[in-house]
Amino acid sequence: MPGLTEVLRERARSHPDRIAYVAGDAQITFGDFDRRADQVANALSAAGVGYGDRVAILDKNSLEYAEQLFGAARIGAVQVPVNYRLAPDEVAYIVNNAQAKVVIVGPEFVPVLDAVAGKLEHTTHMVVIGGSGHAYEDYAAWIDGAPDTPPDHEPETSDVFVQLYSSGTTGLPKGVMLTHDNFFASLSVTTDVWDIDDTSVLMVAMPMYHVAGNVLTVSAVYNTITGVIAREPDPTLIAHAIERNRVTHIFLVPVLLQFMQLIPEVAECDLSSLRLMLYGASPISEDVLRGAMRMLPNTRFMQVYGLTEVTGAITMLPADDHDPDGPNPHRLRSAGLANSTTTLKIVDPATQEEVPPGRVGEILCRTPQNMKGYWGMPEATAAALSEDNWFRTGDAGYLDEDGYLYIHDRVKDMIISGGENIYPAEVENVLMSHPDISDCAVIGVPSERWGETPKAIVVLTSDVSEKEIIDYCREHLAHFKCPTSVERRDEIPRNPTGKILKRELRAPYWQDEDRGVH
Repeated sequence: MPGLTEVLRERARSHPDRIAYVAGDAQITFGDFDRRADQVANALSAAGVGYGDRVAILDKNSLEYAEQLFGAARIGAVQVPVNYRLAPDEVAYIVNNAQAKVVIVGPEFVPVLDAVAGKLEHTTHMVVIGGSGHAYEDYAAWIDGAPDTPPDHEPETSDVFVQLYSSGTTGLPKGVMLTHDNFFASLSVTTDVWDIDDTSVLMVAMPMYHVAGNVLTVSAVYNTITGVIAREPDPTLIAHAIERNRVTHIFLVPVLLQFMQLIPEVAECDLSSLRLMLYGASPISEDVLRGAMRMLPNTRFMQVYGLTEVTGAITMLPADDHDPDGPNPHRLRSAGLANSTTTLKIVDPATQEEVPPGRVGEILCRTPQNMKGYWGMPEATAAALSEDNWFRTGDAGYLDEDGYLYIHDRVKDMIISGGENIYPAEVENVLMSHPDISDCAVIGVPSERWGETPKAIVVLTSDVSEKEIIDYCREHLAHFKCPTSVERRDEIPRNPTGKILKRELRAPYWQDEDRGVH
């Protein structure tokens, strides 16, 4: 089987004039996109990038993002998307960890590049897409000056295609290496269940640094359909783009589905072209789901559950189970059934012994979508991924007798706020650097808007206001990671070995909820 870049080559030969991507007022055919990928590959090669090298990109969704993804792979290099909501020091850590030779940023992020340029240890080329008045190389001139001759490199499907960063409980982000084979396994599911045909139009509304946005971007090429690129996840802009481009397939996080129901301008848009609404990345309330189904009465809904390390979705709740008044309304609370190529099992987190249906344990999966591993972290890879390819998700849940997966809680302490993963240890590290905080713990508490948000519980050595503590965090972390509330305590409860009793801290806030995620 050829790699993904050869799939693009074949699509360009078979459908050269079909629109591959639309981004705002710009659009590009498969034939032209294929040539752009070759130009990108040659520009990268001339910049000293070769097989196995990493190319970092910090931008909102764009055509350039997509052409860099395929162009880098054409010479065996690997794109490293960087979350544009991160603080400069966090960006520098990822770029350095990936040893990226080239860094490409969107025009809004020149100040971030200015802040980190002197800290980048392996980077030889810094390029800005558009913008003016900066000291960096101009993206358009750089790419347009390169030839569009196809490179000689022939990628193996076992090669790493993209490296996405997913934070760990230690607070340091880990580079998740996903191969061409991983993507093929993930994308084969779309063909099976999305009912795609020549008239399908797919919107990429999730950020391309997120596994969902990344897989959807590639899906447009894989399925030879038009991908409509939403620059950022803005509910009103998304609704207008659906209407303008007659979008048929889309993936949204629950918080966007919630916002869309509340905005009058969205209600005025014609969304009748939508055939399939995929949703996931964070839990959804039944009220939000019912409201979304009322808003889109002729659209099929499918919930998906997955992780970065498994190349996106590994389960799917079928459209037929989205009937609140049907024979199995409880299934709306489930994450659905395993994909055809995925096997799930629930184990006791302590013993790793499989537990029977209905009993909560850690969710493990075995699938060809499982990552190759964490970049430069063999011990972390071995802890997460067994030799016989079982991946430990770190989530807790159970399977019912019919094989439906229910997410119950988290084995790890990760907080999911508006679809973004937040690791308490990372926030706690920042809090502990505050001169007036002697101890702390960060937990997720329910939020009607975001699902949950971080709450800081602190032991203080002097009087410091809640606002001062939150502002201090905002100086060092992306805003979405920062506590939205602070509570002062005399001490943090710990077990005899010193581990913080997070469950005890969370309990009062979740006692009126029916499960430990919102």
